[in-house]
Amino acid sequence: MRENEYRRLLCRTLIITALCIAPVLVCYFWIDRPVAFFVYRHHINTIQVFRWLTYLPPEVQNWSALVLTILMVRRAWGPFLRWQKVLLVACLSLIVADDFRISLGDVCGRYWPETWTHDNPSLIGTGTYGFHPFQRGDDIGSFPSGHACRILGFATVWLIATPRSRVVVTVLCTPMLVSLVAMNYHFVSDVIAGSILGAIIATYAAHLARLQMPLEIPVG
Repeated sequence: MRENEYRRLLCRTLIITALCIAPVLVCYFWIDRPVAFFVYRHHINTIQVFRWLTYLPPEVQNWSALVLTILMVRRAWGPFLRWQKVLLVACLSLIVADDFRISLGDVCGRYWPETWTHDNPSLIGTGTYGFHPFQRGDDIGSFPSGHACRILGFATVWLIATPRSRVVVTVLCTPMLVSLVAMNYHFVSDVIAGSILGAIIATYAAHLARLQMPLEIPVG
């Protein structure tokens, strides 16, 4: 049964990945540049609330190692409560998702919307747009979005484990994802790809941890 379950999961992953390509391409050719210039010309990235919303994902990652340590110490006194197990899996999912994103960032080598550090080439700063595959470095690591990958890598585990939390998770995550575009930290397609990547990794993490048990087919 478990082999069939993971085959179905793999098939769904491939389908979702294929479906993700279409909106990414549409955004790349027709949406990313107009949105980035709109944000720049209307000074949307000067709105402080958007900047504040981008702080949370890296902070959650920074504290994840400590949370994992505390949880493993707690495990010495007995089995995890369900929320503790979900938190453990969510932290691990976030860390793995971000590492996966870094690898893909090196493969894709996309330029950023704006110049932020070390005179990095960008659409707004230098008129540079597109991908430069297999070139490593933070100056060409816009795609996929690390922030979006962290957000969905953490949140999707909770969605799978506690489906009733979908409204709360959506309300918390959506403003953070929007803020990435509003600050010109990422293009729209970066956020879409990062979100899908984080959600896929979280789904596998949740299934490996058996946070969502499949329906069993009765025998006999």
